[in-house]
Amino acid sequence: MLIKNISQIEVINIDDTLRLRKFDYKYDFALQWYQDEELVRLVDGPYSEIYTLTKLKRMYEYLNNKGELYFIEIKEGEDFVPIGDVTIWEDDIPIVIGNKKYQGQGIGKKVIAALIERGRELGFQTMKVREIYSYNISSQKLFKSMGFIESGQTPLGRSYCLQID
Repeated sequence: MLIKNISQIEVINIDDTLRLRKFDYKYDFALQWYQDEELVRLVDGPYSEIYTLTKLKRMYEYLNNKGELYFIEIKEGEDFVPIGDVTIWEDDIPIVIGNKKYQGQGIGKKVIAALIERGRELGFQTMKVREIYSYNISSQKLFKSMGFIESGQTPLGRSYCLQID
């Protein structure tokens, strides 16, 4: 999607083994991430249900229309494989590391750092996280460690904001 008339980048290389690849409408592989009850609870809230392919399609269409949607890819051998997804727009940065093997390894921090830089390129003055549920401690720690500050209470958690200099 165009944000401020700037085309989305095809690939954002974060380091030699980690990159963001522009959403290409091929996402069947991601269904297994969104069929994990714990992951869906962290992403969609305490009363959410696992995804069907139809629900996954709707989610990706929504995110792709809101901002720049990327798959998070890691190099395994000679190939990059998708392990999660992330979207950037001024009002939210939803991120999922769907492959449990790669959760808790600092990948989210590298991705958010790259997206803060992308936000600067797009001319964002602020970047926001609409809601992190109160029980999603790892996401709270991630965004706070990247300079986001609590900006409000939501019914089930908190919102966060980063001023970009």
